Amino acid sequence: SGFASPAKHVLEKSEVAPSKLTMKLKDAYEPLLNFFRPVTCRHKEEQALIPCHVGEGLNTSECLENKCCPSKTSHELKCYMPFKDNMQLTFRLLVLVAGGFLILGCLPFCCCACLQR
Repeated sequence: SGFASPAKHVLEKSEVAPSKLTMKLKDAYEPLLNFFRPVTCRHKEEQALIPCHVGEGLNTSECLENKCCPSKTSHELKCYMPFKDNMQLTFRLLVLVAGGFLILGCLPFCCCACLQR
């Protein structure tokens, strides 16, 4: 009976492990996805406001916690979905590509310096 308890304990850990692994992977990829999908709450005239999926009767802090944008229209506070920020995406990709070219440009000099030693 002394062997049954540790085996059961290992089983319980293996059942919990996959869900924790997916949570860790999701937490790891979320900043990467946010980098390539920038959003803004700045509303332009031609853009239609889409209500946030969490509800409309939220206060400002609840709205921001759910990654939505608060908007004051008349006496009611409404939450709407943020918009894609194409300018921010363009700037981020430009900086990323420029940094990559800078690293590739410095790489031959670093290799030559290491090989001369």
